[in-house]
Amino acid sequence: MWILYDSVKKVDLHQEMKRNMIIERLQALGVTKNQIGQSIHVLEYDELKTILVLAEMHRVDIEHPDHKWFR
Repeated sequence: MWILYDSVKKVDLHQEMKRNMIIERLQALGVTKNQIGQSIHVLEYDELKTILVLAEMHRVDIEHPDHKWFR
């Protein structure tokens, strides 16, 4: 039983570490809230991933010749 418990705790810890990494990246980009005004610190991992992708996409200079596939 303890083996299962330890495995679950490790999964939870790993998920929390990934969540914290995304929060740090969002803060570095200047993002502190989602589109409806919720703090990134209260959001779930999957929603944080979506916000990070959108934030990274907004940083792309679509006028640059190498980025014309964004148009």
